[in-house]
Amino acid sequence: MNSNTSTGSTIKLNQASLSRLPGNARVPQYDRRQITNGIVHIGVGGFHKSHQALYLDDYFHQNPGSDWGICGVGLLDYDYDRRMRDALLSQDCLYTLVERSHSGDRARIIGSITRYLFAPNDRQAVIEALADPKCRIVTLTITESGYYYIEGSGEFDVNHPTIQHDLQHPDQPIGTYGFLTAALEKRRKQGLAPFTVLSCDNIQGNGNTVRKMLTTFAEMRDPELGRWIAEHVAFPNCMVDRITPMTTPADIKMVAEQFGIDDAFPGVAEPFIQWVIEDTFCAGRPDWESVGVQMTSDVHPYEMMKIRLLNASHMLIGYLGSLAGYTYVYEVMADPLFRQAVASLMDEVTPTLQAVPGIDLDEYKKTLIERFSNPKIRDQLPRLCLNGSAKIPKFVLGSLRDKLQLGGAIDYLSLTIAAWCHYLNGYDDQNRPIPIDDPLADILTQQAGSGKTDPKPLLSIFEIFGDLVQSPRFVETVADKLRSLQEFGAKRTLVSHLAPIHKD
Repeated sequence: MNSNTSTGSTIKLNQASLSRLPGNARVPQYDRRQITNGIVHIGVGGFHKSHQALYLDDYFHQNPGSDWGICGVGLLDYDYDRRMRDALLSQDCLYTLVERSHSGDRARIIGSITRYLFAPNDRQAVIEALADPKCRIVTLTITESGYYYIEGSGEFDVNHPTIQHDLQHPDQPIGTYGFLTAALEKRRKQGLAPFTVLSCDNIQGNGNTVRKMLTTFAEMRDPELGRWIAEHVAFPNCMVDRITPMTTPADIKMVAEQFGIDDAFPGVAEPFIQWVIEDTFCAGRPDWESVGVQMTSDVHPYEMMKIRLLNASHMLIGYLGSLAGYTYVYEVMADPLFRQAVASLMDEVTPTLQAVPGIDLDEYKKTLIERFSNPKIRDQLPRLCLNGSAKIPKFVLGSLRDKLQLGGAIDYLSLTIAAWCHYLNGYDDQNRPIPIDDPLADILTQQAGSGKTDPKPLLSIFEIFGDLVQSPRFVETVADKLRSLQEFGAKRTLVSHLAPIHKD
């Protein structure tokens, strides 16, 4: 097929067609041929396309001829990564990003990804890209479950099949640590400086986490290499924030109808965007401050605020909303009962947070309610519920532990756990099946089902809850919420059976 041909009234997106696109979509005003790739990004998905790649696109408009272009990498031989590969390669790595809000839809073409590699097709090509001297930063969005550590202990999950494969086949890795280690070994042997590893996933202390796991993996392969990585590689912590729903066929149709662009894999996002990075790099970095990134010496207060307020609220919205039969986040937030429950959860968590420089927490929480309520962002609940075994410990349990230590209220935090436990039975309050998408689905559904009204079997999974099951107050509060959900359903539980929030 001729890549420059139109489909009906739309124009197929690629480099050659940029000048012919309708004028209602902003296009790159810099020469992409002058960009060299100083960044390799592992895990190109909707969030990376709406966040880090957008910031770099802004940067290139100010700094044409930059050497901070992005080489995207897909590691997984799954349908999603294959679709992303096919779309990006057919479109010269260009894609449409639409910002959706009450005031309307704004589209722009993002050009900051200039190369894309699909690891299952050529693993050596990925290693070579990482080992290239031009690569100075490796960014990651590999999801919470991609870091291979045991939630209950915080230790490296050395027995995971991916880790075992990469330890035994160092020249043909399949996981992130295998690729990073293979490339860093090549650089060390060639006398080249290492790159910075910048995690952009929703993990508190994400840089600290990837540092510990990667160096542990490397030491298992070669103690000398592990020491070199520990001494020379930088692992900044960072906080990222932008609500980015999964791309749907309706989004593809919207981009075609409203903007006249035939894009196989566009992205949509809310207007809000934030990126806070610890300014610790070993091989240079872009002047991100010039495009609105906040560089700081301490990310911790920002990431705690975001993870414990936004991400924890997403857990409550996802599981409780699914039980009530809702499909989208904005539908849940349109229900006053659920809206109040989300606000109450955030109030319950607030005493565990540190002061955040330049941010009024009350205003931040109001902004979150508004963001969740945006009807143009059709964020689906199954996306929020995905991989609960990895998300619940990171987004909810830290606050729970702190509240137990403080002696404060844990009603809405416990409700979130109870809603997840009830959700794992696979049916909503109308007895309609709901999807459970989690690597640990078998053990989770077994433990949740075996307890019936008793959450102890689920709460006893050490890899998720650690020693929390030893807290009678926690177990009893979750059990009370679970019994209510099973007997009355989500809505009636919110009406009649929640204890009021205690100010603490």
